[in-house]
Amino acid sequence: MNREPIYSALFATVAAAANFVTASRRLRHWGDVGPAEQPALFQAQKSETAKRARGLPPRWTLEVELYVYAQAPDELTAPATVINPLLDAVEAALAPSGADLATATQTLGGLVSHCWIAGKIQTDEGVLGGQAVAIVPIEIVIGG
Repeated sequence: MNREPIYSALFATVAAAANFVTASRRLRHWGDVGPAEQPALFQAQKSETAKRARGLPPRWTLEVELYVYAQAPDELTAPATVINPLLDAVEAALAPSGADLATATQTLGGLVSHCWIAGKIQTDEGVLGGQAVAIVPIEIVIGG
């Protein structure tokens, strides 16, 4: 497995999904990302797990978190109305393509077996005032 091309391909895919003002693989806390730098996207590597079967190469599962930050433009706008389209864009960027969408997978240009949103997207809007935050769990599978 060659990790860096995989993580780079994921970042390129999701960073191009929407008009992010800031996009980085170096995580910053939302309190350190001003309104003029938002909407923002950050990618953080979380864990890597290898499963082995005798005589077969390992099957790797990489876990990544995407942090999406968005600031409501004014006090009358609900922050959710700003972050929801960004989450939709990230989801669409990771959607499989191909003639048979029922069996197609997102492969990041053939680098991996599967890449998808896996699990609960954590969101916070309203409690932080005009600041909306979402943490999107991504799972990448390499190998059979």
